[in-house]
Amino acid sequence: MEFTFSPDQEALRTSVRAFLAAACPIAFVRAHFESESACPPELWARIVELGWPALLVPSEHGGLGLGITDLVVVMEEMGRALFPGPYLSSAVLSVLAARELGLDDRLAALAAGSERGTVALDEAGVGDPIERIRVRATGRGTRYRLDGVKPMVLDANTADWVLVAARSAEGLQTFLVERPESVPAPSLDLTRKFASITFADTPATPVGPPGDHREIWRRVRDDGAIALAAELIGSSEAANALALEYAQAREVFGQPLSKYQVTRHKVVDLLREIELARVGVHYAAWASDVDAPDRADAVAMAKSFTAEAANHVGAECIQIHGGVGYTWDCDAHLYLRRAKVNDLLLGAQGWQRERLADSYFAAL
Repeated sequence: MEFTFSPDQEALRTSVRAFLAAACPIAFVRAHFESESACPPELWARIVELGWPALLVPSEHGGLGLGITDLVVVMEEMGRALFPGPYLSSAVLSVLAARELGLDDRLAALAAGSERGTVALDEAGVGDPIERIRVRATGRGTRYRLDGVKPMVLDANTADWVLVAARSAEGLQTFLVERPESVPAPSLDLTRKFASITFADTPATPVGPPGDHREIWRRVRDDGAIALAAELIGSSEAANALALEYAQAREVFGQPLSKYQVTRHKVVDLLREIELARVGVHYAAWASDVDAPDRADAVAMAKSFTAEAANHVGAECIQIHGGVGYTWDCDAHLYLRRAKVNDLLLGAQGWQRERLADSYFAAL
């Protein structure tokens, strides 16, 4: 088995990297820290024209019909650029959920860019994001009411609608809320916009097939985790490159910092972690696309190892910069912030390892 990308996938990588380098430099990312939307409408319109929101949407609904492996290519480059827009929330998580739930009309609108969605899955607590859901839904037929809090919903302040995972008498189900009311939620990652949604007898429409939706949300959680891990590969590479650039430019006792053995050992160790993480993410993406028997284990390994590696790379990037690495003007902290938050989303690395251990011992 040859784990290399096809010429079409490499061409996609080249085009995404070139576009983001020109349209979304780090100065652009910084300029939108305080704005309501991290992605201006004109930039999102250009991304829609390029067809990126349609990547995961089936061709019969106006999309490109590509898979998670193709998505990994795009997400790695978005992580490299610390892309601040709603791609993860709308073009990835919303599409994954809408596809699993059979919401064909929403898929077409997401692919065309006429609507932007998001998902409300994560809640406060630790462990499995699915099992710790506490938002409640009561009602019958097409009329339900939601009560509870989703404290960190990605891009909820600019989404046209949100798919909410909530508990009802029938089990875990999914509910659609149009134009959700939310308040900004502070996040360590300044490059993204999170919002808190408080449901207080809020009207909602049940969507998806009848019965319990646990398996649907588990698949959305896992495929979304692959996207987050792929993003961390790109951001880790960018952080490592930033550290190398500084080490080559900074002179200490008459020679570049990169000439000292301790620095050379450090950057090589970081490269090793990035490459090992990359292999795991690419395998998990392939396993998802072919629905391999070890898909869930591959996701757990990829998310846990990549999150650990990205946190280490981000922290060491700051260390290589020395005192200047702790200043606001240095970009090193932005990569560590992204790593910290991505680690927590859709299952933190500690739970991913616990999940993998349970699977391993169950198979003995």
